[in-house]
Amino acid sequence: MLRVGGLTPLSSTDWPGQLAAVVFCQGCPWRCGYCHNPDLIPAQAETELAWDDVMALLRRRQGLLDAVVFSGGEPTLQADLAEAMRDVRALGFKIGLHTGGMYPKRLDAVLPLVDWVGLDVKAPFANYAAITGVEGSGARAREGLERVLASGTDYEVRTTVHPAMLNDDALAGLARDLAERGVKRYVLQAFRPQGCRDADLCGKAARGRPLQEAARDLAGLFQDFTVRA
Repeated sequence: MLRVGGLTPLSSTDWPGQLAAVVFCQGCPWRCGYCHNPDLIPAQAETELAWDDVMALLRRRQGLLDAVVFSGGEPTLQADLAEAMRDVRALGFKIGLHTGGMYPKRLDAVLPLVDWVGLDVKAPFANYAAITGVEGSGARAREGLERVLASGTDYEVRTTVHPAMLNDDALAGLARDLAERGVKRYVLQAFRPQGCRDADLCGKAARGRPLQEAARDLAGLFQDFTVRA
């Protein structure tokens, strides 16, 4: 069954507007330096939660929560994701998914089971490898975005902004590209050092000007635009 590296019993922020439990799926193929869940990157962990225990907790939360969000790591890395989503939906919960979109075919398979997607777009697609450490990752992420937009599933696209990895010009170019591709809901998230093990990145996180100011000219590109600083 699903390899689970962690579980948050209650969150109001992982799916805006919903009270949700968050299931953190173990494993991610990318190596983003600013990752705030680095313990979830390995495909296996020394300590994992049994899926039966996760389901037992969710049964106790029936009537108290709106939804369950599958996060990570990268949930679509695991072949058992769809089955796990079906188990959770059978309990009456809505299903949310956090993904980087790097497995477009697997994303296609689970999107019919999903009510909302939080899709991370990390950089202009041509520059993805500088963040993920994986060549060709930008093409896969772009295809994942296309699959989400074509599915009609509710979503938000969000970008974590570290000033040393995504400067204001690159951010503006990315925003224009996303708008041209049909993205309507876009969120910028300021880098936060919690969980990040790269001391160099943590030491270079200071911005020359607030993210809100840098993003001011981008708001008109989108139907719904938010800065989470």
